[in-house]
Amino acid sequence: MATSQIQTVNTTADKAKLAAAAALVGASLVAYYALGKQGPLFQWLGLLAGLAVAVVVFLTSESGRALLAFGQESVKEIKKVVWPTRKDAIQMTLYVFGFVFVMALFLWLSDKTLEWFIYDLILGWKK
Repeated sequence: MATSQIQTVNTTADKAKLAAAAALVGASLVAYYALGKQGPLFQWLGLLAGLAVAVVVFLTSESGRALLAFGQESVKEIKKVVWPTRKDAIQMTLYVFGFVFVMALFLWLSDKTLEWFIYDLILGWKK
């Protein structure tokens, strides 16, 4: 039985790291606009450098380590997936198209039958 766990930031150091990461993102945006007179190269370098530092600070927190662990587990699970062969994928696609065609035909016939029944037989509205 799977149990869900709610993770919260418990320590003051983790809260400080997350606040610092958020402040660095804000400072990066401010630096981007403040460096407007120096040209786009300096703007983008300031923005990317600030964001890189913010990511490093975030990844040192408990939440960042948990995110990395989740990513690693996800990659492991993706490697376990057995992908269909090209033949199987084409075959299943043709089955889906065939089913869609049959359902469209059925719905069209149902619609025309109801139209004929209601308008021609019951109401007597001939076209």
